Amino acid sequence: MRALLVMLMPMLLALPAAAQEPGDDNDAVVETEVATGMASYYSRELEGNRTANGEMCDPDDLTAAHRTLPFGSKVRVTNLSNGQSVVVRINDRGPFGRGRVIDISHAAAREIGMHRSGTARVKLALLDD
Repeated sequence: MRALLVMLMPMLLALPAAAQEPGDDNDAVVETEVATGMASYYSRELEGNRTANGEMCDPDDLTAAHRTLPFGSKVRVTNLSNGQSVVVRINDRGPFGRGRVIDISHAAAREIGMHRSGTARVKLALLDD
């Protein structure tokens, strides 16, 4: 499954441009669903550490760690249990926990109501804006 995702990722990243039909509003944001699975969030203990792209980790920013998406990508993370969503920017690599598809910041976890449980089943959609 993972090998298939790695193989298909370049095609998925190219889909948003091809998905727009002639006459679409140029200001519309196109979303491409990339994954569904478990999300977790990284603790405040990591504050000040460097992320994989060299930034300082700030739990109050709406950021996330993903294994393959390019740094700077915007991703809508939707909590499937309550429908709440947040847009995060990929700035780190991970998650390294088994069965997880994304690690989000503490601020993003609060936005979608998973800061108490620590994990949630989510849908990820890559934004092309």
